[in-house]
Amino acid sequence: MSCRKSALLALAYTLVFALPAQGIDKEKVVNLKMNDKGPHFSGLTDRGEKWDSKEHAGKKIYVVYFYPADMTDGCTAQACAYRDALARLERKDVEVIGVSGDSVENHQHFRDEYKLNFTLLADPEGKIAAAFGVKTGPGGVFQRTLQGKQVTFERGVTAKRWTFVIDKKWRIAHVDRKVDAARDSEKVLKVVEKLP
Repeated sequence: MSCRKSALLALAYTLVFALPAQGIDKEKVVNLKMNDKGPHFSGLTDRGEKWDSKEHAGKKIYVVYFYPADMTDGCTAQACAYRDALARLERKDVEVIGVSGDSVENHQHFRDEYKLNFTLLADPEGKIAAAFGVKTGPGGVFQRTLQGKQVTFERGVTAKRWTFVIDKKWRIAHVDRKVDAARDSEKVLKVVEKLP
């Protein structure tokens, strides 16, 4: 594909998928703080199943982390660190949820390629990000070779890298808006260890 065609495809994709997120009511921008009630959110998982916080609130401690894009360097480092940390975690009442503007199909590739052991939620319109007050920008398109095949990754919006912990009372127990991708899981698990 030529550079011009790639640029036109990226522009068309941005217009189709990024505009709904930009249409979010600016007067209702969320600014979650410690001890605030966790927001309601729902979306499709990497397995194509609906995940709704109303069905999960109060059952576990939830780590909800937002990241820009599947299969990129920093996001892969962050996801793999969570994967490894969860494998070592002794508590069984903690669930990690990664959220990005990627599609369910993108998430499936990401999960399989890196053997991720936690849920990924697709947020192509930025609705989950908006519920948490996470800033988003335009999406994008790129290609990657997986198992000898060229795969196109299309992302509706690009979320900022922010992390939240929600306790069993469905209250915000931790907010990080300046996340270090590779060390995020270490920082979060220290928070989780102190929660009842």
